[in-house]
Amino acid sequence: MSASDLTGPQSGYASAPDELLILRTSPPKERADAARNRSAVLEAAARLFGSRGVEDVSMDAIAAEAGVGKGTLFRRFGDKAGLATALLDERERELQERILFGPAPLGPGQIDDAPSPGDRLRAFVEAYLDYALEHLGLVRMSETASPGARYRIGAYRFWHRHVALLLAEASNGGTLDADAIAHAVLAPLAAEHLHAVVSEHGEDRVRAATLTVVTTLLAAVAA
Repeated sequence: MSASDLTGPQSGYASAPDELLILRTSPPKERADAARNRSAVLEAAARLFGSRGVEDVSMDAIAAEAGVGKGTLFRRFGDKAGLATALLDERERELQERILFGPAPLGPGQIDDAPSPGDRLRAFVEAYLDYALEHLGLVRMSETASPGARYRIGAYRFWHRHVALLLAEASNGGTLDADAIAHAVLAPLAAEHLHAVVSEHGEDRVRAATLTVVTTLLAAVAA
């Protein structure tokens, strides 16, 4: 689907489709046999992670479950963090498609029901929390594989640009530093942070607190 297919509002966010289409996660291009092997590995990893937990599953166990050699597994995915990232790709693509083309308020909706940038930002935070909390072990592994790994993941650039565009639109042409503030909005959505605070306070309180922060920020931006 191209930018011209969008029926969302033509506003300060009108340039978003082209920018975000470039940044969205793309499925891998590979031969049919390679795709089958990849699928077998990812299905095996998902089964083992689901039954044992991410931390308690070795690459050896995944290779055996998938019926592939350990060397093949390491060449293809690098390590368990690379495997976690590959498992998350499809979930990320689904969320990105909903943001780009889906119904309001997460997506642009139709011209006659176009959501406000504030409504879209709150909907994004809620949807991202749904995604991150459901797959928290995998997201945490992918984001903490090495220092700064979270910010090198392609999906992060998509989330950041989406939030920055919404903030810029919500400011009504003000001098807001949307790029920097977008990082601040995304900071409490980091998997390591979520893991720590959800363990202490539970998902409901963390979700409510995060949305309160976003709502307060939007009120300040619009003032």
